[in-house]
Amino acid sequence: MAKILAFSGSTRIDSFNQKLVRIAATGAEQAGAQVTIISLADFPMPVFNQDLEAAEGMPASAKQFKQLLIEHDGFLIASPEYNSAFSPLLKNAIDWASRREGDEPPLLAYRGKLASILAASPGALGGLRGLVFLRLVLGNIGVNVLPDQYALALASQAFDADNQLIDKAVENTVKNLGAVLAKTASKLQ
Repeated sequence: MAKILAFSGSTRIDSFNQKLVRIAATGAEQAGAQVTIISLADFPMPVFNQDLEAAEGMPASAKQFKQLLIEHDGFLIASPEYNSAFSPLLKNAIDWASRREGDEPPLLAYRGKLASILAASPGALGGLRGLVFLRLVLGNIGVNVLPDQYALALASQAFDADNQLIDKAVENTVKNLGAVLAKTASKLQ
């Protein structure tokens, strides 16, 4: 059974991206994956600084996040768009977890892993521009990002009171991203 870690690049209360990644996670679960949904709010990390790392080592929360990445076969990641890029919160978490500890192989948390990426934004492009950079960064650190992605436009109007997508065709598309990730990860095990 494939193990999928689902999270967003937002810690905002009522985050559109956290809602979206939960829906994608449902699709992965329905496809047979074991899914762990987390919030980066539970893993507070200082801004990456090599001097801090040299003086104090990797923060405990960064180690915990990195360990979760290591333990999972794939990632469902949803990120808001900040000035045409993905969120600095997500970049910082990725950077900390990329750091090598002891004699472990480089990029242990990322190499050979799979990911599906999504975005949600109240804007008309749905965070699409940020996904370009997220795909680039993940690919550069050894994550195989699946080709399909989804950017939810006008996200402030897209969810109902139960945090489900109002448009069921869109909900099926988002769930399918999770399902494809789960099925692909299972085939590669």
